[in-house]
Amino acid sequence: MVHVTSGVSALVCALYLGKRVGYPREPMPPHSVVLSFIGACLLWVGWFGFNAGSALAASPLATSAFVATHFGAAAAALGWGSAEWIRNGKPSTLGTISGAVAGLVAITPAAGFVNPMSALAIGLIAGVVCYLMVAQVKSRFGYDDSLDAFGVHGVGGTIGAILTGVFASRAINPIFKDARGNAMGLGILDGNAGQLLNQFVGVVIGWVLAAVGTLVILKVVDLAIGLRVTEGHEIQGLDLSQHGEEGYNFEVSA
Repeated sequence: MVHVTSGVSALVCALYLGKRVGYPREPMPPHSVVLSFIGACLLWVGWFGFNAGSALAASPLATSAFVATHFGAAAAALGWGSAEWIRNGKPSTLGTISGAVAGLVAITPAAGFVNPMSALAIGLIAGVVCYLMVAQVKSRFGYDDSLDAFGVHGVGGTIGAILTGVFASRAINPIFKDARGNAMGLGILDGNAGQLLNQFVGVVIGWVLAAVGTLVILKVVDLAIGLRVTEGHEIQGLDLSQHGEEGYNFEVSA
């Protein structure tokens, strides 16, 4: 749910702040694809500690969550890259690592509840859908989400939460038991159709709380100190206008 709320909050922020100067007329590529790739790799490795570590023990459940996390991320990277390849005629490094992050996000709510094949399905669906959100839906509606936080985290988290209600299995995590101690079904495929509704209601609550809460915070901060810098400062760059320094010095002395 943390990804759902953060992604929705990012969308509210993007709509409230408005577009960057020059967007979308001017190309605004990432600062460094190399650093982006390194960051995605660090996220991928660190995510194992997040998902598998949630078992709080070196147990079979931790192992299952570890495998599901890896499979989900890999499938999403392939899904995003393939969709990009079909649409643009070539895959990109930035797109593939974006897909991996989308898969990590989507598999997180399901990691401790689904088998490896279900993890592959969740990752593949998330990779394709998140790509379509970033490549088509964002441009169609025209909002400026510079890091695609909504398309990757908001949508990916929503997909993962809902699909958990489809693929969750008692064979992986027998968390629900009847009065006799017998494991009960978890997701639709496990015989518990009601869990999908529970997941959907949880997602809706997360969306509403994130949207309303973020809007209130933005309004208070905007009234108190302001949120957006002047156009001149934005063109100059915030490193210089706000801090008086730059991260890089490209001047060449004679």
